[in-house]
Amino acid sequence: MKVTVVGAGNVGATCANVLATREVANEVVLLDIKDGFAEGKALDIWETAPINLYDTRTVGVTNDYSRTAGSDVVVITSGLPRKPGMSRDDLIATNAGIVRSVTEQIMEHSPEAIIVVVSNPLDVMTYCAYLSAGIDSKRVVGMAGILDTARYRAFLAEALDVSPKDIQAVLMGGHGDTMVPLPRYTTVGGIPVTELIGKEELDAIIARTQKGGGEIVNLLGTSAWYAPGAAAAQMVEAIVRDQKRIFPACVWLTGEYGINDLYIGAPVKLGKNGVEEIIELDLNEDEKALLAQSEAAVRSVADVLDRMNAEKA
Repeated sequence: MKVTVVGAGNVGATCANVLATREVANEVVLLDIKDGFAEGKALDIWETAPINLYDTRTVGVTNDYSRTAGSDVVVITSGLPRKPGMSRDDLIATNAGIVRSVTEQIMEHSPEAIIVVVSNPLDVMTYCAYLSAGIDSKRVVGMAGILDTARYRAFLAEALDVSPKDIQAVLMGGHGDTMVPLPRYTTVGGIPVTELIGKEELDAIIARTQKGGGEIVNLLGTSAWYAPGAAAAQMVEAIVRDQKRIFPACVWLTGEYGINDLYIGAPVKLGKNGVEEIIELDLNEDEKALLAQSEAAVRSVADVLDRMNAEKA
């Protein structure tokens, strides 16, 4: 099995490292446009193999997509962070151009690959990759829900003083402030979380989760990378090993939850074919209202990309 990670920055390199140490694939190719950057990161990762005792080969390449040929899964982390003075539309235009170019070159060399998108703005960049790839939407999926639920579960573990291993949770909607945590579907060792924590404290944890990315940026001055990289690697592992894992992910909805033609977060089954099933939960009226708000926010961003594409046509 072969996995390619496009973008050797912090998130991409972390993803490649996790994939290698967990021996998810025989070969992990790390690609970047900066000369020597991916080669250096890949070599550094490979030199941990005798220490961490794994066999996966990590290979770095500079902008040579022929070296990615035959990849089973490709993770796209490429893109620029939003800079001072840059509007949302500017960021979308810039990163859409990057993701479009990456996707087209990946498809040229690995037409059967499943694509996992990590680039931001996440929901619209996953949509951009889908449009550019021209393949079944089940083979293009965005990483957001695993990261968001990881933050939610980590915060709950702290508050309850329990192991994060025992906490299961589902979130839906867009990646960011409009995400929709679902306390009804959150359990600790099988016990509903609402029986273990008060509403006020739980609401505070949900609010912290929704702004979890911003909290990291405020502390570090840059975006998170350990958790996002590990989250993307977990999705890749589920696909490569056909694990049929149930995860929240950014997927193309065609009527599920009353949402049509939009990439947005929902619980799915991930396996060798990519998104093998979109799971429809029986949401109550409050949850439906929150999801509708999130849908509106995500669709407004997707509409920006559609307008840009129409102007180019």
